Amino acid sequence: MNRLSGKVALITGASAGIGRATAKLFAKEGAKLVIGARRKEELDALVAEIEADGGEAVALAGDVRSEDYAKALVALAAERYGKLDIAFNNAGTLGEAGPSTGVSEAGWNDAIAINLTGSFLGAKHQIAEMLKQGGGSVIFTSTFVGYSFAFPGVAAYAASKAGLIGLTQALAAEYGAQNIRVNAILPGAVDTDMYREMNNTAESQAFITNLHALKRVATAEELARSVLYLASDDAAFVTGTASLVDGGASITRT
Repeated sequence: MNRLSGKVALITGASAGIGRATAKLFAKEGAKLVIGARRKEELDALVAEIEADGGEAVALAGDVRSEDYAKALVALAAERYGKLDIAFNNAGTLGEAGPSTGVSEAGWNDAIAINLTGSFLGAKHQIAEMLKQGGGSVIFTSTFVGYSFAFPGVAAYAASKAGLIGLTQALAAEYGAQNIRVNAILPGAVDTDMYREMNNTAESQAFITNLHALKRVATAEELARSVLYLASDDAAFVTGTASLVDGGASITRT
């Protein structure tokens, strides 16, 4: 416990799933939080939960596709807590799915804008703030899809999330000398609302489960613990990594 004591962390996509679980874990570990997502009601409920458990958090709803929103989140961290130590750029979307020949230009652009451009805009302003204090940790949520596992029908998602790996490596190389670490997690299937909506039959769930060597899907809390490691001083010499947290889905197709 208290691995993040004295730290200030910013989390996007915090209203549900991995982002929500990470916010709760970070708060338990002593971090003060700035949380963002599009759904204000869910953010406010999360702040109330964190405060009821003795933590500190402030929320700002908005759209990660907006650079003004990226700036506002960082400004809120600086104004409320005086600094920014950790940023978890987790907001994302599956985007338009189906055969690639049928994907619309708008559907493609939306996935790129949310998953890749939104994360870049966040990191751009987060790193600028971290440079003022001499370091920090930036983390992205990518995926095993399009990196170590080809999954049909999600070209825009796979391309945008693969782009995050390149962004991770570029930023790590660019700012490592300034003590800013940049890493990405690559989850397999995670039991979230989005997962259950996409896989709403027993057959679909069995198929996805069997993609993983562990023969199960992850919980959001399990992914949060991987994010905590990368955010904490335990990972002080870790940067530029694309960390597979995929239950072995990258090594088996059976």
